[in-house]
Amino acid sequence: MIKKGASPEEPRKGSPAQRDEQGPAQGNERLPGELTARELLRWAWRQLTSMRTALVLLLLLALAAIPGSVIPQTSVDSFAVSEWKDDHTTLAPIYEKLGMFEVFSSVWFSAIYVLLAISLVGCILPRTRVYWRGLRAAPPTAPRNLTRLPDSAAYTTGETPEVVLDRARMLLKKKRYRVVSGGGAVSAERGYLREAGNLLFHIAVLVVLAGFAIGSLWGYKGGVIVVEDGSFSNTPTQYDDFTPGQLTRAGALDSFTFRVDDFDIEWLYSGPRKGMARKFVAGLTWWDEKGTESTYDLRVNHPLNIGGTDVFLIGHGYAPVITVRDGNGDVAYSGPTPFLPENQQTFQSYGVIKVPTAQPKQIGLDGLFLPTYNEDPMNFGSILGDDKNPFITLRAYVGDLGLGEGKPQSVYALDTSKMKALAREDGGMFRVDLHVGESVDLPGANGSVTFEGVKPWVRVEVAKKPGTWLALGGAIVALVGLCGSLYIRPRRLWVRAVRSASGETLVEVAGLDRSARSDLADDLTAFVAALQGAATDVTAGAAGVQEDQ
Repeated sequence: MIKKGASPEEPRKGSPAQRDEQGPAQGNERLPGELTARELLRWAWRQLTSMRTALVLLLLLALAAIPGSVIPQTSVDSFAVSEWKDDHTTLAPIYEKLGMFEVFSSVWFSAIYVLLAISLVGCILPRTRVYWRGLRAAPPTAPRNLTRLPDSAAYTTGETPEVVLDRARMLLKKKRYRVVSGGGAVSAERGYLREAGNLLFHIAVLVVLAGFAIGSLWGYKGGVIVVEDGSFSNTPTQYDDFTPGQLTRAGALDSFTFRVDDFDIEWLYSGPRKGMARKFVAGLTWWDEKGTESTYDLRVNHPLNIGGTDVFLIGHGYAPVITVRDGNGDVAYSGPTPFLPENQQTFQSYGVIKVPTAQPKQIGLDGLFLPTYNEDPMNFGSILGDDKNPFITLRAYVGDLGLGEGKPQSVYALDTSKMKALAREDGGMFRVDLHVGESVDLPGANGSVTFEGVKPWVRVEVAKKPGTWLALGGAIVALVGLCGSLYIRPRRLWVRAVRSASGETLVEVAGLDRSARSDLADDLTAFVAALQGAATDVTAGAAGVQEDQ
């Protein structure tokens, strides 16, 4: 701004080197190419809402989802995440910082998600306005020189221009062209739905994103291990791990209860898949909020749906039934304890038993469960996943379990920092090695351990995703829109008929294909042939009428 009475500053002249010698720009003078804050924001918005950016973000979203499919996710299977961390101690801290165990709720994945939604909205709105104006506009008038177009044809006829143009209009309407006449020519256009399909695809992608967002905000997911004959009620405290949406309330959980009556599994004992299972069926009895009792056979990929909540069967294992007596001879612990499989083929499993009520000292046990124990001491382990010869081998500790310190502990980890490992009389490590029905006394009159039997357990995932059907509908609509944008061909045709001085009519036909297809020349030849053929049929019909007369 120039103050009143001040003379305007002379513009800086000369080459860039000379301008550098003159010193930096004074006042509010801008360098060539420098953008104001408003211009910079406008440029950033145009870049964000461009089709190229939307495609790049869509590709980034697909690439960002790959780690969530390859790396175990806490919201899906927290136990698998724990095992992965134990097996990859170097990578685990790095992945933890990058959010690789919670990919779909990480900051970087959410940023791509939100930017893609903004880009799509900014891309769709202006294109919708342009498409609406184009939809209401008439086909463009015929160019002055039709024969200069790459795909064109011309012929002469004795018919009047009006007859030729009327016939052309009729043929084009049969081919679903929008037709207008004027200036001795017919203009026709079709393929408007191509852009509609393109817009439909982008809107459908937004719908899919909205469906996932609704499921993430108002849905929930949780996992729980239920031992055979055990039950589960759909409340947050019953879950082993529970991931609610940001707007999910505890009262929004569907009220139901189910009991695992039995678990049927079929093992293969021969062939290349020997030792593996091929059938998993958990028999459930469940009650809805009204107390109505029903039964269901829960299988893999066949979830139980209760009021919009799905119950999936995602895993299974064994729970040894163990009884622990303390140093006073009282039963301090008794019941099935789920052990987690370390090997999915032999189902060798690891587990922890904590006995905080034992007197005079608390007792802790950790070790392995072997479903089919190999009695060969030179080949320790389980040889099958079926529980043909169950066996437990545990280490025993006494002392303070640390449960009264207020620090959270995993039920699958034993804190031995304040405990003492029990030893044999010869000073070697004492182990609880038992088959079903056997018992062993703990050294130092600290109690006893009895292996009563084995029960199977199933791991179920309970999930509610209110936006699932919306996302599925959006995906179907996106496929329809994509097919439309790929297979619908926008095309323009013009027909001009002009009476020459010799009394003949010169007919010019030209077309313009707005897609990459190369069959316009063939279609144009067929149209000209139809236009001329119709004229021949009319002439022959008129001649026949004259002969009859």
